[in-house]
Amino acid sequence: MAIHLTIQGVEVTVEEGTTVLEAARKAGIRIPTLCYHPDLKPFGSCGLCVCKQEGSAKIIRACSAPAAEGMKIITHDNELFEVRKTILELVMSTHPASCLTCVRNNKCELQKLCVEYGIREQPFEERIPDLPKDKSTGTIVLDPSKCIKCGRCVQVCQSLQGVYALEFIGRGDSTLMTPAASLPLNDSPCIKCGQCATHCPVGAIYELDEGGTFLHEASKSEKVVAVQIAPAVRVALGEEFGFKAGEITTGKIYTALKRLGADYVFDTNFGADMTIMEEGSELVKRVSEGGVLPQLTSCCPGWIEYVTKYYPDLIENLSSAKSPMMMQGAITKTYWAEKMGIDPANVYSVAIMPCTAKKIEIKRDEHMKSSGYDDVDLVLTTRELARIIRQRGIDFASLPETEVDSPIGEYSGAGTIFGVTGGVMEAAIRTAYNAITGKDLSDPDIMTVRGRGEFRHGAIDVDGKATLRFGVVHGMANAKEVLDEIRNAKARGERAPYEFIEIMACRGGCIAGGGQPLGTDDEIRSKRTSGSYTDDKNCAKRCSHQNPSVQKIYSEFFEAPLSEKAHHLLHTSYKEVPVYKN
Repeated sequence: MAIHLTIQGVEVTVEEGTTVLEAARKAGIRIPTLCYHPDLKPFGSCGLCVCKQEGSAKIIRACSAPAAEGMKIITHDNELFEVRKTILELVMSTHPASCLTCVRNNKCELQKLCVEYGIREQPFEERIPDLPKDKSTGTIVLDPSKCIKCGRCVQVCQSLQGVYALEFIGRGDSTLMTPAASLPLNDSPCIKCGQCATHCPVGAIYELDEGGTFLHEASKSEKVVAVQIAPAVRVALGEEFGFKAGEITTGKIYTALKRLGADYVFDTNFGADMTIMEEGSELVKRVSEGGVLPQLTSCCPGWIEYVTKYYPDLIENLSSAKSPMMMQGAITKTYWAEKMGIDPANVYSVAIMPCTAKKIEIKRDEHMKSSGYDDVDLVLTTRELARIIRQRGIDFASLPETEVDSPIGEYSGAGTIFGVTGGVMEAAIRTAYNAITGKDLSDPDIMTVRGRGEFRHGAIDVDGKATLRFGVVHGMANAKEVLDEIRNAKARGERAPYEFIEIMACRGGCIAGGGQPLGTDDEIRSKRTSGSYTDDKNCAKRCSHQNPSVQKIYSEFFEAPLSEKAHHLLHTSYKEVPVYKN
């Protein structure tokens, strides 16, 4: 039902269930907020969105107040300005004014509002908490002294991810955001997905910045620096430099990495094509030989952290194929180093990823050293790459486009859609279809696996020879339904009605990972997703098995998918991890 209301003199029509804040945005009126985020249910903790309603003495909070027929809302006047300014001054009385050294400087929502409201002095007594940083995870840093108690991180962790690694303790002024049970974050249920960091409006949660480590290592003459970039980076990095969300900047990224000191630039999309060859072959083998089904994808390290903690009984369902990043790293220090005549001990392997959990994946266990060395030495997030590009004075927008280095940079369209929810599934189906029928799909665009539904499932007819029942899940909390279904079926001695299920920890997939540019919402997810599919369409080869470089590496080095050498370098195993380490 349509609702008609007037906001700041502007008439607007919205659907029933719309909040006053959403209606105001539709009318082109911006109401300030700090706790609100479109991904989350209204929390109403900051109070900045207070508005007046004509005919009522009550002040309403626009983020949670539902729009009603005939409402006349005042969003801005002198009184409301002073109320909001006072709220900001109170927040700043307990917040460190260390903006120049903060990782969120110039990208801080609190800082931006303080500038807008002319906060130049502090009229209240300052009570800055002296709390230690928590760097225990090696990827996510908590700085509770900067927490403004907005509640976003707790909501994200508990409601969107279903992990419950963060919580509030205490009441009133004594309220603190803390890891569960006040443990170090690494000992909590944290899966290192980084969604808390991307949703934090200030610098209270952020990724461990290792850009300086990269620049230091890249300056060593004895090092051969080989850098790979993930599929999702190419449709997001440009946002840091004035490009629209979803614009493909792959060639500029290759150029920027060379100017930052990379000797060779490869593309993780090649590793994604390799993953499909191994994971797809594993799926066909499980189906034909009566193996454990459904097979669950293993590309997302946040998901792997989750399943090994919360569903260890389903570890046998996980594909043993490594992630594209780890396959690329192992291949770089074996096949490529051998072909180039380079001592792998001198190869410094770096991965540019959209994901904070990738930083701990490279250290997970001995399988991450299958080359005899660390297969990947360092992971930088998209945000970290943007920072060092600026630090080195590189004008990203003006960069010429260059090509990736061969032979492990060439990729198919299937490799590039790994970054979106449903992309791994679509890429796998394209190749599994060929493996079963001996021919390629007439149309590689498999629309039934695409979309934004939190749990999508269906069946693909493989030319009458087989039926592949699939599931696609994104957002960790959404996985519980299907995981419980698999678990309960096992308890009954049955099998859940799927052959293959893709699970990604972050909503939208890697394009909205914990290391991507800040400000991600559904509109930006949609644009980055569209960019990924455009990149897929632009590729001459759309299927992983069609990639000439993939065909060559199997003929020269691995012999065939699932070979002994492939198992050693491209596969791994998993073990149960306690939810709480102490």
